[in-house]
Amino acid sequence: MKKKSLWILILAAPLFVACGGGSGGGNTDTQNSTYSDTSSNDETGTNDSSEESDNPNTNPTTTPQSNFKYMLTAWNDLGMHCMDGNDFSVFSVLPPYNNLHAQIKDKKGDLVTSGIILTYESVQGTDGKWNTSSADKTNFWSHSKQLFGIILAQDTGLTGVKTPSTTPQKLTFNAAHQWWEAEGIPLTPYNDDGSKNYYPLVKVVAKDAQGNILSEATTVLPVSDEMDCKRCHQSNASSNAAKPKAGWVNNADPEKDYKFNILRLHDEKNPDAVTKNAAALQSKGYNYDPKGLEATANGGTAILCASCHRTNALPHTGVNNIVAFTAAIHGKHAKVIDPLNGLPLNDINNRNACYTCHPGAQTKCLRGAMGDAKDANGNNAMQCQSCHGNMSAVGDKNREGWLHEPNCQACHHDGKRELSAIDPATNTLRHVIDTKFATNMNTPATGFSLYRYSKGHGKLQCEACHGATHAVFPAHNADNILSSQIQGHTGTVAECSSCHSSVPNTVTGGPHDMHLVGQSWVKGHEDVAEKNAAQCKVCHGQDYRGSALSSTWMNRSFSTEWGQKNFAKGHKVSCYDCHNGPNGD
Repeated sequence: MKKKSLWILILAAPLFVACGGGSGGGNTDTQNSTYSDTSSNDETGTNDSSEESDNPNTNPTTTPQSNFKYMLTAWNDLGMHCMDGNDFSVFSVLPPYNNLHAQIKDKKGDLVTSGIILTYESVQGTDGKWNTSSADKTNFWSHSKQLFGIILAQDTGLTGVKTPSTTPQKLTFNAAHQWWEAEGIPLTPYNDDGSKNYYPLVKVVAKDAQGNILSEATTVLPVSDEMDCKRCHQSNASSNAAKPKAGWVNNADPEKDYKFNILRLHDEKNPDAVTKNAAALQSKGYNYDPKGLEATANGGTAILCASCHRTNALPHTGVNNIVAFTAAIHGKHAKVIDPLNGLPLNDINNRNACYTCHPGAQTKCLRGAMGDAKDANGNNAMQCQSCHGNMSAVGDKNREGWLHEPNCQACHHDGKRELSAIDPATNTLRHVIDTKFATNMNTPATGFSLYRYSKGHGKLQCEACHGATHAVFPAHNADNILSSQIQGHTGTVAECSSCHSSVPNTVTGGPHDMHLVGQSWVKGHEDVAEKNAAQCKVCHGQDYRGSALSSTWMNRSFSTEWGQKNFAKGHKVSCYDCHNGPNGD
């Protein structure tokens, strides 16, 4: 099959391949660029870095960034990238494709964008094992020509970058986003000994032109092969709802079996899909068997679903008159009954509905501050649907997949922290005007406002301090390594001293218009509070008695005129902790 044109387009517009959308929490680009991050959209940090850390059991190869004169942060953009298991011989939705972004600041607080070299390399995972190759763990490289029109060298991805190994690979600078990047890293969730690890680690190293190390950062590149359709589409599944009229395929290989069943069912539901669109497909270099998709795959040609069904995860694909991939999949399955629990997949309170296909029970694509939130009874306070809506909403034909996503202000606005981005009055994403805890408007395109592209204080990307989409800090152990390495404890990167050797004295110049926090603020904030008490309400609550936004990230101890004040991690700092309210003695 000839697909040279598709390969050129992939180089021009890299994939956003992953298992979920791209929004989540973040900040806005309205702050003074002099000061480093001291708060998150969930909680307020402090900058007293002399306190003891509360590090998780991080990998022994990590080096505290206090040892360096530069702050280096690196992150995966989506919190989890997915791939089609280890078999690509029948059809493919998602190839091995991961993204690594990084930014570096000198301790004056300025981004460093030139004159340095950044590299990434594999390091031991938290399980003590290595993941240094990919081509020996999946047959993707045997079918890349059929799927994407290009023969790839072993362990080389669609954009030319390589699997992390013990040999450092260079990142390139993206001037538009002001970050260093390695887009399209072909990484699998298999260690070199064959065991599973969905959270492989890489080390990013920044060096000057002379080869001197400026800083190091260890971060996770999560990847899952848990996405499949076996629950309903494997031969002899418990429910016959997905059984083709011609019967189950009963292929001996379980990784091929459910895919052939899907192709057989697709041919039955859309018998003229190939012939009706033959001209459009041939113009793109796809020459499918006119008998249908099953015949094409049986003939030895692997099928790329995006060849017909366009997706913004793979720009410039699809045939215009065919429904987009995300609309086709979610719209088709919204009314399906989950064979495990008997609930419709469209049930907005059923996280399992998403985990039926997306990762999942093992990989926990939705994790971190939002995914781990619990109510008073210990139940999940937020579901996937809390941000994305139910399956019908995700499958709406008028929705642009990967772009129509919730933004930070949909939940974080006007002193509130909503548990859903969906406005119950309209059953659509909530629109607000408060931009204190907001993503950038018209980012990355007009009419959209995505967290994974937004930036804020000091021109840092929101994800640089708050963590990746679906894994907002504090997340799980592997996710927390980076923030612990940067500031000595988990959670949003919130210590001013992480970026500033001399901590600035500011009232509103920090991230999200935040004031300086720490011992110096204790001594000098009284006049500010008296003159502008209303501003204090944003974080300390309408009654000044504290809120989640004034919670401490770790144990804190301050010297005050009323004596030593000690606060446990998570304490909601209040104007009443030391004196009688905002204007009291």
